[in-house]
Amino acid sequence: MQDLTRPLPALPAKIEAQLQDLYVRGTPANTLRAYERDLIYVTAWKQAAFGMPLVWPEDQQVALRFILDHSSDLTDKNSSDEARIVARALMAMGLRKSLACPAPATLDRRVASWAVFHRMRDLDSPFSAPLLIQTRRKARRAAARAPVAKSRNPITKAILTQLTDTCDGTLRGIRDRAVLLTGFASGGRRRSELTGLNREDISLRRFDDDGLIHLTLLDTKTTSANDPQRLVLKGQAARALVAWIDAAEITDGPLFRPVSRGDRALQRRLCPDAIRQIVKHRLVLAGLPADFASPHGLRSGFLTEAALQGAPIQAAMRLSLHRSMAQAQKYYDDVEIEDNPAAGLLESGL
Repeated sequence: MQDLTRPLPALPAKIEAQLQDLYVRGTPANTLRAYERDLIYVTAWKQAAFGMPLVWPEDQQVALRFILDHSSDLTDKNSSDEARIVARALMAMGLRKSLACPAPATLDRRVASWAVFHRMRDLDSPFSAPLLIQTRRKARRAAARAPVAKSRNPITKAILTQLTDTCDGTLRGIRDRAVLLTGFASGGRRRSELTGLNREDISLRRFDDDGLIHLTLLDTKTTSANDPQRLVLKGQAARALVAWIDAAEITDGPLFRPVSRGDRALQRRLCPDAIRQIVKHRLVLAGLPADFASPHGLRSGFLTEAALQGAPIQAAMRLSLHRSMAQAQKYYDDVEIEDNPAAGLLESGL
């Protein structure tokens, strides 16, 4: 990880080190990785555009040029266009995919990260200037595009059953079944949340008597380790998770692990991308296109299924941990009108 707090000339070296450690410990790992990627990108962009390293605080003209360079399609620009030349350099470094206009969300994230780096140094960000705020607003509107779903289709209960039916009695099959059912039934967990679970986060105290498992999420995109979330698994999802724990003989450490070719659970933790591979593999085995859904389909599928079965959105959000009612409502709105439980209110009373 690059040193995100350097330079701080007014602070003693010991204080700088303590501040760096505090930022790292107080920021989710995924966010730190995003910060690092964005810092690498903006550093390379300025070097290519100005032949100079970043400075703190950054000049407003540099920040303005960054927004303008990332607010238009450069494909048809003249080969001598400065923004196109810089973009080509970034592509050669593997930091940019094409000359097309980046998504507004990508520009917003990089600007936000750059602003965070200024706050880490107790400096005013150039992006807070009125001209920069107005330019960003115009750029966002100019490049507006229809939102792209994170998963082509939701993995609803029917699809999930097709996937789990492909899971055999091998250790890999037992694990994949547990991953899919736990990811769905615990509220539609994100990849990093599934792979970040440890055996210590799973309480089986009530499983034998009630068939319930309590699952503790220490750190998520919308919550923090200071406010751990206690979720519940029941039914087939709980049984599938216990079957994996027993079969893999997991007593502590990472909950979901790679399985060797010899069908043996390894000691290390599954990486988040492995969840994507599991979903893709099971889709193909179920006779569905490999791109039918992504791991996010477990999350969208949970909320879609909740809507289909008439579960109150507040109850679904209690498990999905959505902070925004509007965000969760989108999945409820996507339910086909003929499948909406409210459409049968009259008949249900007869």
